[in-house]
Amino acid sequence: MSVRVLLAEDEALVRAGFRVLLERTPGVEVVAEAADGDEAIALTRAHRPDVVLMDIRMPRTDGLTATRRILGDQRLPGVRVIVLTTFEFDEYVYEALRAGASGFLLKDLSPDELRHAVRVVAAGDALLAPAVTRRLIAAFARVGADPPPGLDTLTAREREVVGLLADGLSTTDIAGRLGMSPATAKTHTNRAMAKLGARDRAQLVVLAYRGGLAGLPRTLDSPRRQRP
Repeated sequence: MSVRVLLAEDEALVRAGFRVLLERTPGVEVVAEAADGDEAIALTRAHRPDVVLMDIRMPRTDGLTATRRILGDQRLPGVRVIVLTTFEFDEYVYEALRAGASGFLLKDLSPDELRHAVRVVAAGDALLAPAVTRRLIAAFARVGADPPPGLDTLTAREREVVGLLADGLSTTDIAGRLGMSPATAKTHTNRAMAKLGARDRAQLVVLAYRGGLAGLPRTLDSPRRQRP
């Protein structure tokens, strides 16, 4: 099945460029285009795309508000949002991540980065690898934010896995670091998401920073490669 994408961008030339790139990508289909947040919301409800590429700064309803409404709509459980911005450190991007966006991209990205991002997010993962994402989350996550509810319900191993995820490790990397299978690492991640009420891994990383789990010494990571 094709990955169905909706483009939400107020600049027609930028939107057209993204469309050309995506339509030349096997297995990707652009189902609609929106020039502002109101259109993005309406067209998402009408077409139910897999991924919305959402510009933050748009007229009428901005991309942040549109992201909140789309991801808060119980009729759209499978829709994922990638935020587009021209600024590496944009407080609105962080707010979009808190609202449940699956990551963000700078508009000067390469064609391969765009194609990769759409496929990764459509598969249910999050855009967590770029260092700029982690820097942005770290910069804003603790500003006026209380620790997330449910933090004290995490087991020691779940806290360890979430912390490594927030440090930018993939599931495979975490499994190798802690001497467990990727399936076990994924199980710990999913349980932590459920306990903290995170929509996906991007939101879990935001909560990890809020809870102080990122960048901590890894006390469970020993040379004996402990089993869970």
